[in-house]
Amino acid sequence: MKVHTTNYYNTFIEIAEDCPEQSACIPPAHGQNKTVAQYQFELISKHPYAFTSDEILFNIFAERNDLSPSEIELARVEFFSKGQACFRASPLTKRYGFGVHADKEGKMALYGCETKEYKKMVEDPSIKKVKAMRSSKK
Repeated sequence: MKVHTTNYYNTFIEIAEDCPEQSACIPPAHGQNKTVAQYQFELISKHPYAFTSDEILFNIFAERNDLSPSEIELARVEFFSKGQACFRASPLTKRYGFGVHADKEGKMALYGCETKEYKKMVEDPSIKKVKAMRSSKK
């Protein structure tokens, strides 16, 4: 069975061209359940450079589906047997103004688009850059 990954290495995901924010903002709550954006923001902002994209996406999937410890391994195999949307499609990069840096080990951290650190990432020639996906067609 083929195993898919969403991990990036030594890459900076810039905000989408049509991101409505001029500075990063924390994803707001919508109803009783956390949104994907809230889960992603909490995991990465509280633990910068601790998790890869695959780890973050699967942890969110497991939590939202209330998987038991005995279900985790089989669910992980099944989850990554299909392609998953990567962080270029994340609401953090498309809507909320956060750039995402993946280091050489694929571990990720967030940078608000208004920060000096974001600008340094964009200007650093040793880091690969990709843009987040647009929300609307051109």
